[in-house]
Parts: sequence; C-alpha cells; structure tokens
Amino acid sequence: MSIVIIGGNERMVCQYEGICKNYGCKVKVFAKENGALKKKIGLPDLLVLFTNTVSHKMVISAVGEAKRNNIPVARVHSSSATALCSILEEHILKSMEA
Repeated sequence: MSIVIIGGNERMVCQYEGICKNYGCKVKVFAKENGALKKKIGLPDLLVLFTNTVSHKMVISAVGEAKRNNIPVARVHSSSATALCSILEEHILKSMEA
C-alpha cells in the first residue's frame, strides 16, 4: 500500500516514515510546500491530510488531485503519531475486507 502524507510536523517526518514502514506501506511525506504538489503526489492508495499544519492552498491542491485520480483522502486535525497509526489501521482493515 502506498501513502502520501501532506502536512504534519517537519521534525516528525522520520517517525511518519517509520510508522508507515511498520505497517508495510511505502510513503511520501510533504510537510511543507515545495513546488508543484500535483506532479509529486503520483497515484497512492491513500492520501493523508494533517489539516492543522497545512496551508489552505496545499489542501485545495491535494484534494483536487485526489478527486481527479479517485484517491481516498483521510483528513485528521492532529498530526501526531497516534493519529497516523489509527488512520493506517482503519484503511488497512478496509483494504483487507475488500
């Protein structure tokens, strides 16, 4: 399963990557905006938006790209490791049931 994380704390990027690796997921993390986001997102299985730490412009860009490519979006206010774990557990269980 591939995941793109948008937002979050820059100091926790390594933790986000480690958590996703423990769940058997490949991950790209964009803690801040660096150029054209839509070119970098690709076609992940899940897009995670940490809404507390991301600009409105990035949210609009990411959600628009997700809609164009039918990518599920998980929005969470907190950018904690626990919040990421709960999102991954929820979506991995959904993918196993399907």
